[in-house]
Amino acid sequence: MTDSHDIGALRAKAAGGAPDDLHRLAAALVADLQMEEAHAVHATAADAGHVGSLIELGRMRMYGVGTDTDLPGAVQAFERAEATGQPVAGYFLALIGLGNKALPRDEKVAARLLAAVQAGHPPALRAAAIHFGRKPNLQDQALAVQLLDHAAGRGDAVAAQLLAERLRRGEGVTANPEAASQLKARLRESGFPDLLEIIAVPAAPKHLVPPSTLALEEVLDPPAPTMLATDPDIAQFDGLLSVDECRLLVASAQPMLRPSQVHSPDGRDVGRESLRTSSDASFDPLMEDFALRLVQLRMAAAAGSELVDAEQLIVLRYEPGQEYRRHRDYLPPDAIERDGPQAGNRRRTICAYLNTPAEGGATDFPAREVRVEPQAGRAVVFDNLDADGRPQPDSLHAGLPVERGEKWLATLWLRERAYRAF
Repeated sequence: MTDSHDIGALRAKAAGGAPDDLHRLAAALVADLQMEEAHAVHATAADAGHVGSLIELGRMRMYGVGTDTDLPGAVQAFERAEATGQPVAGYFLALIGLGNKALPRDEKVAARLLAAVQAGHPPALRAAAIHFGRKPNLQDQALAVQLLDHAAGRGDAVAAQLLAERLRRGEGVTANPEAASQLKARLRESGFPDLLEIIAVPAAPKHLVPPSTLALEEVLDPPAPTMLATDPDIAQFDGLLSVDECRLLVASAQPMLRPSQVHSPDGRDVGRESLRTSSDASFDPLMEDFALRLVQLRMAAAAGSELVDAEQLIVLRYEPGQEYRRHRDYLPPDAIERDGPQAGNRRRTICAYLNTPAEGGATDFPAREVRVEPQAGRAVVFDNLDADGRPQPDSLHAGLPVERGEKWLATLWLRERAYRAF
């Protein structure tokens, strides 16, 4: 919290209307959680052309902080900042463009990401590194390591965690266990635990592009599925996620893990022991950077949906003995009315396995005698509704108990229509 006397002094100085003084006041108000006034002050500074306030104003309007969500207003602020040569503003426009709703998902998305990479913006560096890390070409693999190293050097802890694993295992670089150990030790000192062992190989890209080319179109072209059942459709995608993407989701979720809560149809907490025993992390849009949204876009594409149809990403960790007992993912009418009635019901679910447990943890569909074994990078997609949009009782499924090791899982529930703002 900022001292009230300091804010008073900043407010007095900002009364003169100088953009820099207004920006400093707005930043102090944000630190003091006075978001509505901060938004108003940033808006005043932005009107005067302050680039920093234009970007902060765009972010506040993008996420509805201190004001109602205003995507057109956010886009306008970011575009004004971008026009002054600010690639970070373009990064946020690219972030919005991935949703293909408030802005089109066109060639500008990759161009804006590239500009942010060239400017050394850490989230952009990490996103590009993970993109190149999916590619089999050795030049792309080396570039992935270089970009992770650059991001880590600029303070990106998640990039450092991914880099440490690549150094340890010699992925895209000569193995250097000593450097990996030193990096992990520094991360642990800063509160970032070691990642569990994850080995995953993404499916071969369907269309080869020249090395070192930032081409995001492949995200929308997932590997071919293996159909396991119909009515409801159940499909398996092997190699949907790369090893970096699996590690990204685990590393991003670790600081936010909480004991899972399961709710009854009337919204009451029915307790962990009754249905699901696990820990989970839910990703608020404020927490989603480009890399996280890109992974979710690939998951949504595999499920035949748009990213904006998805509820918040959930990452779950199951320890030995933990499970998710038989249940269905579609929602009762009162639950839909409470949360996103405009989006309809949960049409489809995609679950992506982020590691390979030592034993147990399969996803079981008893009505169709289908069982999917967890394997890092693999995903299972299934329908929750029938062709007429009615709940499909045979979508009953369970996460069987983990017998040895841990199971990490990322889940997206896809609604019938748009659930997200962007």
